[in-house]
Amino acid sequence: MYGEDTSGPGTSFGSGGGAAIPYDYSSSSNTNKNERSANHNKPPMFNGDPEMFSWWNTKMYSHIMGMDDELWDILEEGVGDLKLDEEGAALDRKAHTLEHKKLYKKHHTIRGILVAALPHKEYLKMSDKSTAKAMFASLCSLYEGNKKVREAKATMLVHQYELFKMKEDENIETMYSRFQTLVYGLQILKKSYVASDHVNKILRSLPAKWRPKVTAIEEAKDLNTLSVEDLISSLKCHEIGLNEHEPIKKPKSIALKSRGKPTKALNALESEEESTSEDSDEDPAIVKEMAMLYNRLQYLAKKNKKFMSRGSSHKSSRKEDQKGCFNCNKTGHFIADCSDL
Repeated sequence: MYGEDTSGPGTSFGSGGGAAIPYDYSSSSNTNKNERSANHNKPPMFNGDPEMFSWWNTKMYSHIMGMDDELWDILEEGVGDLKLDEEGAALDRKAHTLEHKKLYKKHHTIRGILVAALPHKEYLKMSDKSTAKAMFASLCSLYEGNKKVREAKATMLVHQYELFKMKEDENIETMYSRFQTLVYGLQILKKSYVASDHVNKILRSLPAKWRPKVTAIEEAKDLNTLSVEDLISSLKCHEIGLNEHEPIKKPKSIALKSRGKPTKALNALESEEESTSEDSDEDPAIVKEMAMLYNRLQYLAKKNKKFMSRGSSHKSSRKEDQKGCFNCNKTGHFIADCSDL
């Protein structure tokens, strides 16, 4: 009847009085779950950077093992006697047994994951490979090298590990970052060390000013059970104390050497420079200003010396002109030409 409320559950009236279409929140929730699941199942992408290949390989291993460990086995071991064409499709699929069908399906899955993880230009490099194993082996050979190349890289990294030292201008964080990069490269090439090796190596790599701290750690801790993270935390705490007590270094002033002979002013300036070098509180700007003043005084002294030399030569020439005859004491002729003789 008119005036009755005919709206059921999930409906409402708008401003115009018409019934609104009910919104299904459960379908929205399912859509979000499906999107999250799709993103989770999406394989990690390889960008073609050789330096990033090892990291991508590690992520691919985690991604595939999380889905099905048999997929990774197919990637490493292949599909046995299963015959495939150039695109990875079975040649005689209808004649397959149940075991072959299961193997073909898993191979098709892992090959699709590998293709989806590669950009088009990388896929073209191995488009002639029919199996996932051949494609993956081609990628590893291209970006990691063959066995000899890997052995050469491992030898080089082991040499760098043995010679690793902390630089004088480095802090603990920067040193540890370099060390981790080196260790990661060794792990990829199957040349990893145990944690106690890393602890001993870091302690031996520290500069001489860290020697008291190294001795204290060696006496107080068991290096075979001490973790690298605990060691780095302890070194960072000690580093804060070192930075607090380290004096601030002031820039050294540069004095220009004079080309002329040493003078009293130069000796006075050198003595003042020695006193300023002993006194670390002297302002470098004052020293620089004094050096500029000294250079100016030297310039004026040289200019005055030239002027004095010119005046003396002019005076001597005038005296020469005033000389004359010693007989009549007249100028203009000598005694040999005197007419009074």
